[in-house]
Amino acid sequence: MFDVAAARARLEQSFHLTPGPIADAIAARAPEAAYAAMGLWKRDPSVWSTDAEVQKKILTRLGWIDSPQLMADSFDRLMKFAASIKSAGFTDVVLLGMGGSSLAPEVLRGILGIAPGWPRLHMLDSTDPDAIRAATTTPERTLYLLSSKSGTTIEPNSLAAYFRGTLEAAGIKKWADHFVAITDEGTELAVRAKADGFRDLFINPSDIGGRYSAMSFFGMVPAALMGQDVAGLVDWARAMLASPHSAVDLGLAMGAAAAVGRDKLTLVLPKALEPFGLWVEQLIAESTGKHGNGIVPIAGEPLAPPAAYGRDRLFVRVRPRDLDVTAARETDTREVEGAQFPVADIQSPEPSALGAEFVRWEIATAIAGALLHINPFDEPNVQQAKDATKKLLTAYQSQGQLPAPVPDRRLENGVSLTLSTAARQALHGREPDALLTLIGEKDYAALLAYVGPDAGLADELRSLRLAIRDRTRAATMFGYGPRYLHSTGQLHKGGPNTGVFVLISAAPAADLKIPGEPFSFGTLEFAQALGDFASLDATGRRALHVRLPSPDRRLLHDVADRLLSVGSGVSRTV
Repeated sequence: MFDVAAARARLEQSFHLTPGPIADAIAARAPEAAYAAMGLWKRDPSVWSTDAEVQKKILTRLGWIDSPQLMADSFDRLMKFAASIKSAGFTDVVLLGMGGSSLAPEVLRGILGIAPGWPRLHMLDSTDPDAIRAATTTPERTLYLLSSKSGTTIEPNSLAAYFRGTLEAAGIKKWADHFVAITDEGTELAVRAKADGFRDLFINPSDIGGRYSAMSFFGMVPAALMGQDVAGLVDWARAMLASPHSAVDLGLAMGAAAAVGRDKLTLVLPKALEPFGLWVEQLIAESTGKHGNGIVPIAGEPLAPPAAYGRDRLFVRVRPRDLDVTAARETDTREVEGAQFPVADIQSPEPSALGAEFVRWEIATAIAGALLHINPFDEPNVQQAKDATKKLLTAYQSQGQLPAPVPDRRLENGVSLTLSTAARQALHGREPDALLTLIGEKDYAALLAYVGPDAGLADELRSLRLAIRDRTRAATMFGYGPRYLHSTGQLHKGGPNTGVFVLISAAPAADLKIPGEPFSFGTLEFAQALGDFASLDATGRRALHVRLPSPDRRLLHDVADRLLSVGSGVSRTV
């Protein structure tokens, strides 16, 4: 039996803030945060906007507050469904999603794992041919979970067409028995799921935005399929809603810090909780990065000595209640606290309290949005890259190739380097290799990689990211495309123009066809990279597109060395 009173008491004690230089800002904005919290519980949209039209839209995005209760009411259905999939002999579940609809299940798998005897979950949110191949399982024993709020997102729909073809090629006549859909009421996907006879269909409330959907069917259906403690996750989420003071305090710290220039919210996580950083990153970036404002979430940077950081950081440490020696060392923030950086500390009581953490950060982000005077429930710039991609694919169908800008430089190894207009102007005739010299005080650097799950490439990207931070003291972001287009991409175009972007794409070693489409996955991936670069260019961002002739680690290493050495004499070694 879940002890609600005990859970609430533990959550009340789970947050501690050492404000340091933002103490005055916290005190000054505390009444505003309290007012925002009252407005949130009353569903009062005036907390975020005085515009009547915007207020109407906000009222259609507050369903996440009720979703834990909806999951509690749907518990029996979730358990029966999961048990039926297990008893039917399915050994693998491949989740086809993008952005908020897929990141929560990835967090649940990465942190809580899969219970013995339950299907393995594979999360596929990429159009890279190698990533698709890596997610290929035995068709006869695989269930495909098609998750899409809108039901029209090109990535999961293309993937669904591909895996339907895989099932049919394996001789499975009733391919729809291997498909389950999660979507909103009335979407094209909902209609198609019923018409084609999908094994099951979960209709999520349409007033829940994708990035706020962790504690809805988008998160809890995969959790049930992994044999996780769904009841515990839901109970902890409800406990946080019943005792939200620590969440409001976190939101106050986030908003007040950003308002005084500490807008790089840096997550400090032990390795066991690293997947949670991806979810927090997309929630904050897509919610707050708009109208030239926003909080820049930094996930995946290992903790460094204070000298590695500029004075634009707020650190947030998230840790389980009982830390082992390694985890304690990975998250030891005493040095940065001693150097007068503001540090917030969150202690998660137990594994199932991950449900409370989802809700904590959702509340905090809503409060921070109020303090920054923005609507945290829309994503005005996400459609921009989608439209650019669609335009490029239309041109491909008529021209037989994707229209790409002329590179500013071609290297002898076949790599091409293309600058955005803003970067070219800022470099004043210098070569594209000099992009990193444009990083100034309170800027951030972002590596955006349209490549597959290659360990060598991942190592090179990680090494480059840390070298940029250590050389410039700038905060660094990293994202795989096209995943980030549905999350941090909103911040990149709509947030403060303080980012310097290195976008990396590679021609696939072997492509894959998309059934029913005149273009392949490789072409789609390249169109998404080009579309995103065009969007960065159109919004005046300083960006460089690195196009590799193949996904070769050596080529990426050479580019990284060039970027790091120009203007500084710094060169990496492996």
